[in-house]
Amino acid sequence: MKPRPGLTITKIAMHDGISIFYAVWFNQPFIKKNIQPGINLFVTGKVDKGFGATQVMVEEYEVDDGGDSLSAGRLVPVYPLTGQLSQRQMRAMVKSALDGISDRAGEFLPASILEKFNLPQYEEALLKIHYPQRKEDADAARRRFIFEELFLFQLALATRKKSRFSREKAHRYLPEGDLLRSFIDNLPYRLTAGQEKVWDEISRDMDSTAPMHRLLQGDVGAGKTVISGMALLKAVESGLQGALMAPTEILAEQHYLGMKKAFSSIGVEAGLLTGGMRKKEKEILLERVRLGELKVLVGTHALIQEDVDFQRLGLAIVDEQHRFGVRQRAVLGYKGYCPDVLVMTATPIPRTLALTLYGDLDISVIDEMPPGRQPVITHAVLPHALAKAYGLIREHVRRGCQAYIVCPLVEESEKVDLRAAVELAESLAAGEFRDFRVGLLHGRMKSGEKEDVMSLFRGGEIKLLVSTTVIEVGVDVPNATVMVILDADRFGLAQLHQLRGRVGRGRRQSYCILVASPKTEEGRARLRVMTRTTDGFALAEEDLRLRGPGEFYGTRQAGLPEFKVADLLRDWKVLQVARGEAVACVAEDPRLEKEENRVLQKEIRARFGGAGSFIEIG
Repeated sequence: MKPRPGLTITKIAMHDGISIFYAVWFNQPFIKKNIQPGINLFVTGKVDKGFGATQVMVEEYEVDDGGDSLSAGRLVPVYPLTGQLSQRQMRAMVKSALDGISDRAGEFLPASILEKFNLPQYEEALLKIHYPQRKEDADAARRRFIFEELFLFQLALATRKKSRFSREKAHRYLPEGDLLRSFIDNLPYRLTAGQEKVWDEISRDMDSTAPMHRLLQGDVGAGKTVISGMALLKAVESGLQGALMAPTEILAEQHYLGMKKAFSSIGVEAGLLTGGMRKKEKEILLERVRLGELKVLVGTHALIQEDVDFQRLGLAIVDEQHRFGVRQRAVLGYKGYCPDVLVMTATPIPRTLALTLYGDLDISVIDEMPPGRQPVITHAVLPHALAKAYGLIREHVRRGCQAYIVCPLVEESEKVDLRAAVELAESLAAGEFRDFRVGLLHGRMKSGEKEDVMSLFRGGEIKLLVSTTVIEVGVDVPNATVMVILDADRFGLAQLHQLRGRVGRGRRQSYCILVASPKTEEGRARLRVMTRTTDGFALAEEDLRLRGPGEFYGTRQAGLPEFKVADLLRDWKVLQVARGEAVACVAEDPRLEKEENRVLQKEIRARFGGAGSFIEIG
């Protein structure tokens, strides 16, 4: 049948033992030669029960030769395909491969764990996850592989953590002295209970003979910077050096200026190292670091360049650590002999991911804000309400406050985003805000230009800062009380929360206006949750639910392997159980040297050894 040029329809009448139906193929005229009348045939496809006879739009078919079919009359696997491969061919190849390896498939999970959780043996699970007799068989096999993936990964992390505790650092810290006490006394507020709790944890780690490896989590504005300053001063008081690495020049300069102001009154000097420094200035700075004259060095990834040598590095701090790759963080630690390492993040991490991304680190959380801070009031509005948002900015600027307008993400092109930012800043300066000084900040500006703009904004001369997402982290101007984010639905939840954290850093009520006309339900959901809560941890859980674990945290860069069966969101309970079993196993056999555990060590190396600096045993 040719209903129109380029389209051939082939129909074969079939009887299923009850009635007649038609199997239908499109543009496969050879079918009538391949299929002879009177044979038994299995067909799979979409069933159309419209007017007239029932039809099956055939996706797959198989001639019944009386043997054991891999594609019909049973539960069948559905594989991703490429090229001209069909499901039938793929199933035959997989079955052949399984038949070839089944005799050599070795079990590596301890018998006690298999028995405790009623998990099938490896060979049985491998066969039944592909070709189960019953759905229950497939479910049991999948449950085994989910546990296996999470257990082996947690075992690798637990082994790595245990090996760190077996090392002994060369440096020791003196008891708390005048520098640290003076720093705390000079703070404009008392430490919160949350800050005191995490400082006790960090201080104990630093006093230990084993190097510290701790993650400090805290919502935007929770006071992590103060804790990092205290840790650096503890190192300085003990004759050691400390380094703090930040992902952007703006954030590095922010840390440096804050430390310069806070440390100068107690006689401690801090230095700043960035990629844009003049050569002579950089040489002088690095010589002072090498001789031990400069005790505190703040910088970007320039800190991990080969020409940076510390005389006695005792403490390495990495801020906004998810912006760095695993190897970059490790290289900073190699600048000293087993230095204490503190990594910080203002991007709250759901517990499920924290157990996985940072299972080898101890975790501290600042769970309260400094006194006097008010939650930022957040509104989501349609673009036609932009004039009212601009009116709010004018009102606050007239009161002596400042504001941000964040440009939209136009596309995955920094040049296009830059052009939009420049045009917006020029338009606003000549139009709605011609009575105020408008500044512009973007990632392609030279270091000196960025520093000049931020200096003018901090000093209050620039009243309105038009910016790309370069201000996402670290910018701390307490006088800024309004932020307007254009096309807010194009940003992720974590990014929106970080941007909103640039206001509300003083005692005045602050506002964040999300301007958007979202086209998707996910975009609308992000805006809804942003207006309902300012709790970063609640937002992180929602972000994980909306986006899934693979996209939530840049997991490839962070070092998280791509699990083949396990899903961190769905299988979080299994993750916790697997972690408990892994910790117990390593507590009994720290290096997995017992005979029954050597096969586990071999399996870990096979799966995660390629991660290099991420997984190490022994």
